[in-house]
Amino acid sequence: MQNLTLLLSPRFIILTLCICITALLVCAAVYYDFKHIFLFAIPITIFGSLSVLGIHDMLQKSHAVLRNYPISAHIRFLLEEIRPEMRQYFFESEKDGKPFSRDTRAVVYQRAKMVLDKRPFGTQEDVYAQGYEWMNHSVSPKPLADAPFRVMIGGPDCTKPYSASVFNISAMSFGALSPNAVRALNAGAKKGNFAHDTGEGGVSPYHRENGGDLIWEIGSGYFGCRNPDGTFNPELFAKVASDDQIKMVELKVSQGAKPGHGGVLPAAKVSEEISRIRGVAVGEDCISPAYHKAFSTPIEMMQFIAEMRRLSGGKPVGFKLCIGHRWEFLAICKAMVKTGIYPDFIVVDGNEGGTGAAPAEFMDHLGMPMREGVSFVHNALIGINARDRIRIGAAGKIATGFDVARAMALGADWCNSARGFMFALGCIQSLSCHTDRCPTGVTTQDPSRNRALVVPDKTMRVYNYHRATLHALAELIAASGLSHPQEIRPIHFSHRLSGTEVLSFARLYPQIRPGELLEGHVENPRFHAWAFAQAESFAPVAAAAPPAAVVTPVAARG
Repeated sequence: MQNLTLLLSPRFIILTLCICITALLVCAAVYYDFKHIFLFAIPITIFGSLSVLGIHDMLQKSHAVLRNYPISAHIRFLLEEIRPEMRQYFFESEKDGKPFSRDTRAVVYQRAKMVLDKRPFGTQEDVYAQGYEWMNHSVSPKPLADAPFRVMIGGPDCTKPYSASVFNISAMSFGALSPNAVRALNAGAKKGNFAHDTGEGGVSPYHRENGGDLIWEIGSGYFGCRNPDGTFNPELFAKVASDDQIKMVELKVSQGAKPGHGGVLPAAKVSEEISRIRGVAVGEDCISPAYHKAFSTPIEMMQFIAEMRRLSGGKPVGFKLCIGHRWEFLAICKAMVKTGIYPDFIVVDGNEGGTGAAPAEFMDHLGMPMREGVSFVHNALIGINARDRIRIGAAGKIATGFDVARAMALGADWCNSARGFMFALGCIQSLSCHTDRCPTGVTTQDPSRNRALVVPDKTMRVYNYHRATLHALAELIAASGLSHPQEIRPIHFSHRLSGTEVLSFARLYPQIRPGELLEGHVENPRFHAWAFAQAESFAPVAAAAPPAAVVTPVAARG
Protein backbone atom coordinates (compact mmCIF):
# COMPACT_ATOMS: atom_id res chain seq x y z
CA MET A 1 0.00 0.00 0.00
CA GLN A 2 2.88 2.33 0.83
CA ASN A 3 4.39 1.78 -2.62
CA LEU A 4 1.06 2.72 -4.23
CA THR A 5 0.89 6.01 -2.34
CA LEU A 6 4.45 6.77 -3.45
CA LEU A 7 3.21 6.92 -7.03
CA LEU A 8 1.42 10.16 -6.13
CA SER A 9 4.67 11.78 -4.96
CA PRO A 10 6.32 14.32 -7.30
CA ARG A 11 9.53 12.27 -7.17
CA PHE A 12 7.69 9.38 -8.84
CA ILE A 13 5.84 11.45 -11.43
CA ILE A 14 7.77 10.00 -14.39
CA LEU A 15 6.97 6.43 -13.34
CA THR A 16 3.33 7.36 -12.73
CA LEU A 17 3.05 8.98 -16.17
CA CYS A 18 4.65 5.96 -17.87
CA ILE A 19 2.20 3.57 -16.17
CA CYS A 20 -0.78 5.79 -17.05
CA ILE A 21 0.29 6.24 -20.68
CA THR A 22 0.89 2.50 -21.04
CA ALA A 23 -2.57 1.77 -19.64
CA LEU A 24 -4.21 4.33 -21.95
CA LEU A 25 -2.42 2.91 -25.00
CA VAL A 26 -3.47 -0.65 -24.12
CA CYS A 27 -7.07 0.51 -23.60
CA ALA A 28 -7.01 2.33 -26.95
CA ALA A 29 -5.68 -0.77 -28.69
CA VAL A 30 -8.45 -2.87 -27.12
CA TYR A 31 -11.06 -0.25 -28.02
CA TYR A 32 -10.06 -0.43 -31.68
CA ASP A 33 -10.11 -4.22 -31.47
CA PHE A 34 -6.37 -4.29 -32.30
CA LYS A 35 -7.15 -3.30 -35.90
CA HIS A 36 -4.38 -0.68 -35.82
CA ILE A 37 -2.04 -2.56 -33.55
CA PHE A 38 1.01 -1.38 -35.55
CA LEU A 39 0.21 2.17 -34.43
CA PHE A 40 0.25 1.13 -30.77
CA ALA A 41 2.98 -1.54 -30.65
CA ILE A 42 6.00 0.76 -30.50
CA PRO A 43 4.69 3.28 -27.92
CA ILE A 44 3.27 0.44 -25.76
CA THR A 45 6.68 -1.26 -25.87
CA ILE A 46 8.52 1.96 -24.97
CA PHE A 47 6.27 3.12 -22.13
CA GLY A 48 5.68 -0.42 -20.91
CA SER A 49 9.41 -1.06 -20.68
CA LEU A 50 9.91 2.22 -18.82
CA SER A 51 7.12 1.25 -16.41
CA VAL A 52 8.73 -2.12 -15.70
CA LEU A 53 12.09 -0.42 -15.23
CA GLY A 54 10.60 2.13 -12.84
CA ILE A 55 8.82 -0.52 -10.75
CA HIS A 56 12.09 -2.47 -10.56
CA ASP A 57 13.93 0.70 -9.48
CA MET A 58 11.37 1.36 -6.77
CA LEU A 59 11.60 -2.17 -5.37
CA GLN A 60 15.36 -2.86 -5.67
CA LYS A 61 17.52 -2.28 -2.58
CA SER A 62 21.02 -1.60 -3.94
CA HIS A 63 20.73 2.03 -5.09
CA ALA A 64 19.01 4.52 -2.84
CA VAL A 65 18.79 7.19 -5.53
CA LEU A 66 16.91 4.80 -7.85
CA ARG A 67 14.45 3.87 -5.08
CA ASN A 68 13.69 7.56 -4.57
CA TYR A 69 13.78 8.65 -8.21
CA PRO A 70 12.81 5.68 -10.40
CA ILE A 71 13.60 6.04 -14.12
CA SER A 72 14.79 9.66 -13.84
CA ALA A 73 17.82 8.68 -11.72
CA HIS A 74 19.19 6.74 -14.69
CA ILE A 75 19.88 10.09 -16.32
CA ARG A 76 22.31 10.78 -13.47
CA PHE A 77 24.16 7.54 -14.09
CA LEU A 78 24.29 8.28 -17.81
CA LEU A 79 25.74 11.75 -17.21
CA GLU A 80 28.21 10.32 -14.73
CA GLU A 81 29.30 7.77 -17.33
CA ILE A 82 30.05 10.38 -19.99
CA ARG A 83 31.35 13.04 -17.58
CA PRO A 84 35.07 12.42 -18.35
CA GLU A 85 34.45 12.73 -22.09
CA MET A 86 32.30 15.85 -21.68
CA ARG A 87 34.95 17.49 -19.51
CA GLN A 88 37.78 16.47 -21.84
CA TYR A 89 36.15 17.66 -25.05
CA PHE A 90 34.26 20.76 -23.93
CA PHE A 91 35.58 22.15 -20.65
CA GLU A 92 39.31 21.40 -20.31
CA SER A 93 41.76 24.20 -21.06
CA GLU A 94 45.02 23.46 -22.86
CA LYS A 95 46.79 23.09 -19.51
CA ASP A 96 44.06 21.00 -17.85
CA GLY A 97 43.71 17.24 -17.90
CA LYS A 98 45.22 14.59 -15.68
CA PRO A 99 47.59 12.88 -15.66
CA PHE A 100 48.65 14.52 -18.97
CA SER A 101 47.36 17.92 -20.04
CA ARG A 102 45.64 18.45 -23.37
CA ASP A 103 48.63 20.52 -24.48
CA THR A 104 51.10 17.69 -23.81
CA ARG A 105 48.89 15.15 -25.54
CA ALA A 106 48.53 17.47 -28.53
CA VAL A 107 52.31 17.77 -28.85
CA VAL A 108 52.68 13.98 -28.94
CA TYR A 109 49.85 13.56 -31.47
CA GLN A 110 51.30 16.24 -33.73
CA ARG A 111 54.80 14.83 -33.61
CA ALA A 112 53.56 11.29 -34.17
CA LYS A 113 51.65 12.46 -37.25
CA MET A 114 54.48 14.78 -38.36
CA VAL A 115 52.19 17.80 -38.53
CA LEU A 116 52.90 21.32 -37.29
CA ASP A 117 53.78 21.21 -33.57
CA LYS A 118 54.61 24.90 -33.15
CA ARG A 119 52.60 27.29 -30.94
CA PRO A 120 51.54 30.89 -31.70
CA PHE A 121 51.37 34.09 -29.69
CA GLY A 122 53.39 33.13 -26.61
CA THR A 123 53.36 30.70 -23.71
CA GLN A 124 50.18 29.81 -21.87
CA GLU A 125 52.18 28.90 -18.77
CA ASP A 126 52.04 31.20 -15.78
CA VAL A 127 55.78 31.81 -15.57
CA TYR A 128 55.45 33.49 -12.16
CA ALA A 129 53.47 30.65 -10.58
CA GLN A 130 54.98 28.51 -7.84
CA GLY A 131 56.55 25.39 -9.34
CA TYR A 132 57.24 26.83 -12.80
CA GLU A 133 60.52 25.47 -14.21
CA TRP A 134 62.73 26.43 -17.11
CA MET A 135 66.01 25.56 -18.78
CA ASN A 136 68.72 28.21 -19.03
CA HIS A 137 70.00 29.01 -22.52
CA SER A 138 73.39 30.25 -23.68
CA VAL A 139 74.33 33.45 -25.49
CA SER A 140 76.64 31.21 -27.49
CA PRO A 141 74.47 28.31 -28.76
CA LYS A 142 76.02 25.27 -30.37
CA PRO A 143 75.15 23.96 -33.85
CA LEU A 144 72.36 21.40 -33.84
CA ALA A 145 73.74 17.88 -33.29
CA ASP A 146 73.44 15.56 -36.29
CA ALA A 147 74.28 12.25 -34.61
CA PRO A 148 71.53 10.50 -32.60
CA PHE A 149 71.94 10.75 -28.84
CA ARG A 150 72.99 7.38 -27.45
CA VAL A 151 74.52 5.99 -24.28
CA MET A 152 76.62 2.85 -23.79
CA ILE A 153 75.24 0.57 -21.07
CA GLY A 154 77.42 -2.13 -19.56
CA GLY A 155 79.95 -2.07 -16.73
CA PRO A 156 83.34 -3.82 -16.47
CA ASP A 157 81.67 -7.19 -15.81
CA CYS A 158 79.49 -6.95 -18.93
CA THR A 159 80.88 -8.54 -22.11
CA LYS A 160 78.04 -7.45 -24.41
CA PRO A 161 77.39 -3.75 -23.74
CA TYR A 162 74.44 -2.11 -25.47
CA SER A 163 74.37 1.28 -27.17
CA ALA A 164 70.92 2.61 -26.25
CA SER A 165 69.00 5.65 -27.39
CA VAL A 166 68.47 8.25 -24.65
CA PHE A 167 64.71 7.85 -25.23
CA ASN A 168 63.07 4.40 -25.20
CA ILE A 169 59.74 2.62 -24.72
CA SER A 170 59.07 1.92 -21.05
CA ALA A 171 57.81 -1.38 -19.62
CA MET A 172 54.33 -2.41 -20.80
CA SER A 173 53.35 -6.08 -20.89
CA PHE A 174 51.45 -7.95 -23.54
CA GLY A 175 48.13 -8.51 -21.84
CA ALA A 176 48.08 -4.96 -20.58
CA LEU A 177 48.58 -3.93 -24.23
CA SER A 178 46.86 -5.46 -27.22
CA PRO A 179 48.76 -7.61 -29.74
CA ASN A 180 48.59 -4.85 -32.36
CA ALA A 181 49.89 -2.26 -29.90
CA VAL A 182 52.91 -4.44 -29.08
CA ARG A 183 53.52 -5.08 -32.79
CA ALA A 184 53.43 -1.37 -33.64
CA LEU A 185 55.66 -0.35 -30.73
CA ASN A 186 58.30 -2.92 -31.59
CA ALA A 187 58.19 -2.18 -35.31
CA GLY A 188 58.61 1.53 -34.51
CA ALA A 189 61.54 0.73 -32.22
CA LYS A 190 63.12 -1.32 -35.00
CA LYS A 191 62.75 1.47 -37.54
CA GLY A 192 64.02 4.14 -35.13
CA ASN A 193 66.82 2.02 -33.59
CA PHE A 194 65.68 2.38 -30.00
CA ALA A 195 64.70 -0.10 -27.28
CA HIS A 196 61.36 -1.60 -26.30
CA ASP A 197 60.89 -2.86 -22.72
CA THR A 198 58.72 -5.98 -22.63
CA GLY A 199 57.14 -5.38 -19.21
CA GLU A 200 57.01 -8.23 -16.72
CA GLY A 201 54.48 -10.27 -18.73
CA GLY A 202 57.19 -12.08 -20.68
CA VAL A 203 58.50 -11.99 -24.25
CA SER A 204 55.49 -12.60 -26.50
CA PRO A 205 55.48 -13.52 -30.20
CA TYR A 206 54.29 -9.97 -30.86
CA HIS A 207 57.50 -8.61 -29.34
CA ARG A 208 59.56 -10.84 -31.62
CA GLU A 209 57.57 -10.37 -34.81
CA ASN A 210 59.32 -7.22 -36.07
CA GLY A 211 62.78 -7.68 -34.58
CA GLY A 212 63.11 -4.46 -32.56
CA ASP A 213 65.62 -4.31 -29.69
CA LEU A 214 64.13 -5.67 -26.47
CA ILE A 215 64.79 -5.06 -22.79
CA TRP A 216 63.45 -8.16 -21.06
CA GLU A 217 61.84 -7.20 -17.77
CA ILE A 218 61.60 -9.95 -15.16
CA GLY A 219 59.24 -9.41 -12.25
CA SER A 220 58.46 -11.41 -9.16
CA GLY A 221 56.37 -13.86 -11.20
CA TYR A 222 59.43 -14.77 -13.34
CA PHE A 223 57.17 -15.10 -16.38
CA GLY A 224 58.91 -16.91 -19.21
CA CYS A 225 61.60 -18.29 -16.89
CA ARG A 226 59.72 -19.92 -14.02
CA ASN A 227 59.15 -23.33 -12.54
CA PRO A 228 55.59 -24.61 -12.02
CA ASP A 229 55.76 -23.48 -8.37
CA GLY A 230 56.56 -19.91 -9.40
CA THR A 231 60.29 -19.97 -8.60
CA PHE A 232 63.07 -18.86 -10.95
CA ASN A 233 64.23 -21.38 -13.57
CA PRO A 234 67.83 -20.64 -14.65
CA GLU A 235 67.74 -22.99 -17.66
CA LEU A 236 64.64 -21.36 -19.13
CA PHE A 237 66.08 -17.93 -18.40
CA ALA A 238 69.32 -18.71 -20.21
CA LYS A 239 67.42 -20.06 -23.20
CA VAL A 240 65.28 -16.91 -23.60
CA ALA A 241 68.06 -14.46 -22.73
CA SER A 242 70.35 -15.92 -25.40
CA ASP A 243 68.10 -14.47 -28.11
CA ASP A 244 70.04 -11.74 -29.95
CA GLN A 245 66.93 -9.55 -30.02
CA ILE A 246 67.13 -9.22 -26.23
CA LYS A 247 69.78 -6.59 -25.53
CA MET A 248 69.40 -6.12 -21.76
CA VAL A 249 67.73 -7.82 -18.79
CA GLU A 250 65.89 -5.73 -16.19
CA LEU A 251 64.95 -7.12 -12.78
CA LYS A 252 61.76 -5.40 -11.63
CA VAL A 253 61.93 -4.80 -7.89
CA SER A 254 59.03 -2.36 -7.77
CA GLN A 255 56.86 -0.22 -10.04
CA GLY A 256 56.29 3.48 -9.50
CA ALA A 257 52.51 3.47 -9.80
CA LYS A 258 52.07 0.62 -7.29
CA PRO A 259 55.32 -0.11 -5.41
CA GLY A 260 55.17 -3.04 -3.05
CA HIS A 261 51.97 -4.34 -4.63
CA GLY A 262 51.62 -7.71 -6.32
CA GLY A 263 49.01 -8.70 -8.84
CA VAL A 264 46.68 -11.52 -9.85
CA LEU A 265 45.47 -12.35 -13.34
CA PRO A 266 42.28 -14.33 -12.63
CA ALA A 267 42.13 -17.91 -13.85
CA ALA A 268 39.33 -17.05 -16.28
CA LYS A 269 41.69 -14.70 -18.14
CA VAL A 270 44.61 -17.13 -18.37
CA SER A 271 44.16 -18.24 -21.97
CA GLU A 272 46.31 -20.77 -23.78
CA GLU A 273 48.27 -17.89 -25.32
CA ILE A 274 48.95 -16.26 -21.94
CA SER A 275 49.83 -19.70 -20.57
CA ARG A 276 52.48 -20.25 -23.27
CA ILE A 277 54.02 -16.79 -22.94
CA ARG A 278 54.11 -16.57 -19.16
CA GLY A 279 54.74 -20.24 -18.38
CA VAL A 280 51.67 -20.63 -16.16
CA ALA A 281 48.91 -23.22 -16.14
CA VAL A 282 45.72 -22.61 -18.12
CA GLY A 283 42.74 -21.95 -15.89
CA GLU A 284 44.75 -21.13 -12.77
CA ASP A 285 45.32 -17.75 -11.14
CA CYS A 286 48.49 -16.10 -12.48
CA ILE A 287 50.12 -14.51 -9.43
CA SER A 288 52.80 -11.82 -9.30
CA PRO A 289 53.85 -11.71 -5.64
CA ALA A 290 54.71 -8.40 -4.00
CA TYR A 291 58.21 -9.77 -3.24
CA HIS A 292 60.88 -11.87 -4.97
CA LYS A 293 61.48 -15.49 -4.04
CA ALA A 294 64.96 -15.57 -5.62
CA PHE A 295 66.49 -13.29 -2.98
CA SER A 296 65.64 -11.81 0.40
CA THR A 297 68.68 -9.69 1.29
CA PRO A 298 70.70 -7.02 -0.56
CA ILE A 299 73.68 -9.37 -0.87
CA GLU A 300 71.49 -12.13 -2.33
CA MET A 301 70.02 -9.59 -4.74
CA MET A 302 73.50 -8.69 -6.04
CA GLN A 303 74.37 -12.37 -6.36
CA PHE A 304 71.16 -12.95 -8.32
CA ILE A 305 72.04 -10.09 -10.68
CA ALA A 306 75.51 -11.58 -11.21
CA GLU A 307 73.95 -14.98 -11.96
CA MET A 308 71.53 -13.47 -14.49
CA ARG A 309 74.43 -11.69 -16.20
CA ARG A 310 76.33 -14.98 -16.41
CA LEU A 311 73.31 -16.90 -17.71
CA SER A 312 72.57 -14.23 -20.32
CA GLY A 313 76.04 -14.54 -21.77
CA GLY A 314 77.34 -11.25 -20.41
CA LYS A 315 74.51 -8.91 -21.44
CA PRO A 316 73.81 -5.79 -19.36
CA VAL A 317 71.70 -6.68 -16.32
CA GLY A 318 70.19 -4.16 -13.94
CA PHE A 319 67.11 -3.52 -11.86
CA LYS A 320 64.15 -1.16 -11.75
CA LEU A 321 62.62 0.25 -8.59
CA CYS A 322 60.69 3.11 -7.09
CA ILE A 323 62.53 4.49 -4.06
CA GLY A 324 60.75 3.92 -0.75
CA HIS A 325 62.74 3.59 2.48
CA ARG A 326 66.04 5.29 1.76
CA TRP A 327 67.99 2.83 3.91
CA GLU A 328 66.87 -0.05 1.68
CA PHE A 329 68.50 1.38 -1.44
CA LEU A 330 71.55 2.36 0.60
CA ALA A 331 71.65 -1.24 1.86
CA ILE A 332 71.81 -2.33 -1.80
CA CYS A 333 74.69 0.11 -2.27
CA LYS A 334 76.49 -1.40 0.73
CA ALA A 335 75.92 -4.86 -0.78
CA MET A 336 77.54 -3.66 -4.01
CA VAL A 337 80.61 -2.48 -2.11
CA LYS A 338 80.81 -5.60 0.07
CA THR A 339 80.37 -8.16 -2.71
CA GLY A 340 82.10 -6.28 -5.52
CA ILE A 341 79.05 -7.07 -7.67
CA TYR A 342 77.51 -4.09 -9.45
CA PRO A 343 74.51 -3.91 -11.75
CA ASP A 344 75.08 -2.44 -15.19
CA PHE A 345 72.13 -0.08 -14.85
CA ILE A 346 69.37 1.05 -12.52
CA VAL A 347 66.00 2.32 -13.78
CA VAL A 348 64.36 4.70 -11.31
CA ASP A 349 60.58 4.74 -11.58
CA GLY A 350 58.56 7.50 -9.93
CA ASN A 351 55.20 7.35 -8.20
CA GLU A 352 53.84 9.52 -11.03
CA GLY A 353 54.40 6.57 -13.38
CA GLY A 354 51.57 4.88 -15.22
CA THR A 355 49.82 1.55 -14.79
CA GLY A 356 46.86 -0.32 -16.18
CA ALA A 357 45.25 -0.54 -12.74
CA ALA A 358 46.29 0.17 -9.16
CA PRO A 359 44.64 0.95 -5.81
CA ALA A 360 44.08 4.70 -5.44
CA GLU A 361 46.14 4.89 -2.24
CA PHE A 362 49.13 3.26 -3.94
CA MET A 363 48.87 5.38 -7.06
CA ASP A 364 48.46 8.68 -5.23
CA HIS A 365 50.44 8.42 -2.03
CA LEU A 366 53.06 5.65 -2.10
CA GLY A 367 56.64 5.87 -3.30
CA MET A 368 59.10 8.66 -4.08
CA PRO A 369 58.49 10.85 -7.15
CA MET A 370 60.83 10.29 -10.06
CA ARG A 371 62.91 13.46 -9.81
CA GLU A 372 63.76 12.99 -6.14
CA GLY A 373 64.39 9.30 -6.81
CA VAL A 374 66.78 9.90 -9.72
CA SER A 375 68.72 12.52 -7.77
CA PHE A 376 68.92 10.25 -4.73
CA VAL A 377 70.16 7.22 -6.69
CA HIS A 378 72.60 9.34 -8.72
CA ASN A 379 74.13 10.80 -5.55
CA ALA A 380 74.19 7.48 -3.69
CA LEU A 381 76.25 5.95 -6.51
CA ILE A 382 78.58 8.96 -6.43
CA GLY A 383 78.90 8.44 -2.69
CA ILE A 384 80.17 4.87 -3.15
CA ASN A 385 82.38 5.73 -6.17
CA ALA A 386 80.24 3.58 -8.49
CA ARG A 387 78.57 6.22 -10.68
CA ASP A 388 80.99 5.79 -13.58
CA ARG A 389 80.18 2.07 -13.96
CA ILE A 390 76.38 2.12 -13.47
CA ARG A 391 73.98 3.86 -15.88
CA ILE A 392 70.70 5.34 -14.65
CA GLY A 393 67.42 5.27 -16.53
CA ALA A 394 64.45 7.43 -15.55
CA ALA A 395 60.77 6.56 -15.95
CA GLY A 396 57.78 8.58 -14.80
CA LYS A 397 55.56 10.92 -16.81
CA ILE A 398 58.10 11.69 -19.52
CA ALA A 399 56.65 12.79 -22.86
CA THR A 400 58.60 15.75 -24.29
CA GLY A 401 62.18 16.77 -24.96
CA PHE A 402 62.05 19.10 -21.96
CA ASP A 403 61.01 16.18 -19.73
CA VAL A 404 64.01 14.17 -20.97
CA ALA A 405 66.44 17.08 -20.46
CA ARG A 406 65.15 17.75 -16.93
CA ALA A 407 65.53 14.11 -15.87
CA MET A 408 69.05 13.97 -17.30
CA ALA A 409 69.98 17.14 -15.42
CA LEU A 410 69.19 15.29 -12.20
CA GLY A 411 71.40 12.33 -13.06
CA ALA A 412 69.62 10.12 -15.60
CA ASP A 413 71.60 8.74 -18.55
CA TRP A 414 68.49 7.90 -20.53
CA CYS A 415 64.70 8.09 -20.20
CA ASN A 416 61.83 5.68 -20.75
CA SER A 417 58.27 6.64 -21.66
CA ALA A 418 55.18 4.44 -21.64
CA ARG A 419 52.19 6.77 -21.90
CA GLY A 420 53.98 9.03 -24.37
CA PHE A 421 54.29 6.14 -26.80
CA MET A 422 50.70 5.11 -26.02
CA PHE A 423 49.60 8.58 -27.18
CA ALA A 424 51.66 8.02 -30.34
CA LEU A 425 49.62 4.84 -30.89
CA GLY A 426 46.41 6.86 -30.63
CA CYS A 427 45.54 6.64 -26.90
CA ILE A 428 43.11 9.44 -25.99
CA GLN A 429 43.49 9.17 -22.19
CA SER A 430 39.98 7.79 -21.77
CA LEU A 431 41.15 6.21 -18.46
CA SER A 432 39.52 2.90 -19.35
CA CYS A 433 42.69 0.75 -19.49
CA HIS A 434 41.44 -1.58 -16.75
CA THR A 435 38.01 -2.21 -18.34
CA ASP A 436 39.11 -4.01 -21.55
CA ARG A 437 36.99 -1.42 -23.40
CA CYS A 438 39.79 0.82 -24.67
CA PRO A 439 38.24 2.93 -27.46
CA THR A 440 41.44 3.01 -29.52
CA GLY A 441 42.50 -0.65 -29.29
CA VAL A 442 45.69 0.07 -27.32
CA THR A 443 44.89 -1.64 -24.00
CA THR A 444 42.29 -4.25 -24.86
CA GLN A 445 42.35 -7.94 -25.73
CA ASP A 446 39.00 -7.66 -27.50
CA PRO A 447 39.73 -8.43 -31.20
CA SER A 448 36.77 -6.33 -32.31
CA ARG A 449 38.38 -3.33 -30.59
CA ASN A 450 42.09 -3.81 -31.19
CA ARG A 451 41.48 -4.23 -34.94
CA ALA A 452 41.09 -0.43 -34.95
CA LEU A 453 44.83 -0.14 -34.32
CA VAL A 454 46.38 -0.54 -37.79
CA VAL A 455 49.98 -1.65 -37.27
CA PRO A 456 51.75 -0.09 -40.32
CA ASP A 457 50.16 3.31 -39.67
CA LYS A 458 50.92 3.29 -35.93
CA THR A 459 54.46 1.99 -36.56
CA MET A 460 55.24 5.21 -38.41
CA ARG A 461 53.68 7.28 -35.65
CA VAL A 462 55.83 5.59 -32.99
CA TYR A 463 58.91 6.18 -35.14
CA ASN A 464 57.96 9.81 -35.86
CA TYR A 465 57.27 10.59 -32.21
CA HIS A 466 60.65 9.23 -31.13
CA ARG A 467 62.50 11.08 -33.88
CA ALA A 468 60.69 14.39 -33.29
CA THR A 469 61.20 14.22 -29.52
CA LEU A 470 64.94 13.70 -29.94
CA HIS A 471 64.99 16.59 -32.44
CA ALA A 472 63.31 18.82 -29.85
CA LEU A 473 65.85 17.63 -27.26
CA ALA A 474 68.69 18.42 -29.66
CA GLU A 475 67.34 21.96 -30.13
CA LEU A 476 67.19 22.48 -26.35
CA ILE A 477 70.72 21.14 -25.92
CA ALA A 478 72.13 23.33 -28.67
CA ALA A 479 70.35 26.43 -27.32
CA SER A 480 71.99 25.78 -23.94
CA GLY A 481 75.45 25.72 -25.49
CA LEU A 482 75.88 21.96 -25.08
CA SER A 483 76.66 19.12 -27.49
CA HIS A 484 75.07 16.09 -25.78
CA PRO A 485 72.32 15.71 -23.16
CA GLN A 486 74.79 13.94 -20.86
CA GLU A 487 76.45 17.34 -20.45
CA ILE A 488 73.34 18.76 -18.76
CA ARG A 489 73.84 19.57 -15.10
CA PRO A 490 71.45 20.74 -12.35
CA ILE A 491 72.75 24.30 -12.75
CA HIS A 492 71.09 24.42 -16.19
CA PHE A 493 67.57 24.30 -14.67
CA SER A 494 65.68 26.71 -12.43
CA HIS A 495 62.61 26.25 -10.23
CA ARG A 496 60.33 29.02 -8.97
CA LEU A 497 59.57 28.69 -5.27
CA SER A 498 57.36 31.78 -5.18
CA GLY A 499 56.64 34.92 -7.15
CA THR A 500 59.97 36.41 -6.07
CA GLU A 501 62.18 33.43 -5.18
CA VAL A 502 63.97 31.16 -7.65
CA LEU A 503 66.50 28.38 -7.04
CA SER A 504 68.57 26.34 -9.46
CA PHE A 505 68.31 22.57 -9.39
CA ALA A 506 71.86 22.60 -8.01
CA ARG A 507 70.47 24.19 -4.82
CA LEU A 508 67.30 22.11 -4.74
CA TYR A 509 69.14 18.81 -5.29
CA PRO A 510 72.61 19.24 -3.72
CA GLN A 511 75.23 16.72 -4.76
CA ILE A 512 77.42 14.80 -2.32
CA ARG A 513 81.17 14.38 -2.71
CA PRO A 514 82.62 11.33 -4.51
CA GLY A 515 83.21 8.59 -1.97
CA GLU A 516 81.48 10.53 0.83
CA LEU A 517 79.34 7.57 1.92
CA LEU A 518 82.39 5.32 2.13
CA GLU A 519 84.12 7.84 4.40
CA GLY A 520 81.36 7.36 6.97
CA HIS A 521 80.90 11.06 7.73
CA VAL A 522 77.75 12.03 5.83
CA GLU A 523 76.73 15.68 5.90
CA ASN A 524 73.80 15.60 3.47
CA PRO A 525 70.58 14.92 5.45
CA ARG A 526 69.17 12.89 2.54
CA PHE A 527 71.82 10.25 3.30
CA HIS A 528 71.70 10.02 7.08
CA ALA A 529 70.05 6.63 6.53
CA TRP A 530 73.48 5.32 5.50
CA ALA A 531 74.24 4.86 9.21
CA PHE A 532 71.54 2.24 9.71
CA ALA A 533 71.61 0.52 6.30
CA GLN A 534 73.16 -2.95 6.20
CA ALA A 535 74.19 -5.19 3.32
CA GLU A 536 72.90 -8.31 5.08
CA SER A 537 69.29 -7.17 5.37
CA PHE A 538 66.79 -4.70 3.95
CA ALA A 539 65.78 -3.91 7.55
CA PRO A 540 67.63 -1.06 9.29
CA VAL A 541 70.20 -1.76 11.98
CA ALA A 542 68.13 -1.82 15.15
CA ALA A 543 70.60 0.14 17.27
CA ALA A 544 70.76 3.01 14.78
CA ALA A 545 67.26 2.86 13.33
CA PRO A 546 65.42 6.17 12.92
CA PRO A 547 62.44 6.97 15.17
CA ALA A 548 60.09 6.36 12.24
CA ALA A 549 61.32 2.77 12.00
CA VAL A 550 60.56 2.00 15.65
CA VAL A 551 57.17 0.37 16.07
CA THR A 552 55.33 1.44 19.21
CA PRO A 553 52.87 -1.10 20.69
CA VAL A 554 49.28 0.01 20.23
CA ALA A 555 48.59 -0.12 23.95
CA ALA A 556 51.45 2.30 24.64
CA ARG A 557 50.21 4.99 22.25
CA GLY A 558 48.48 8.05 23.62
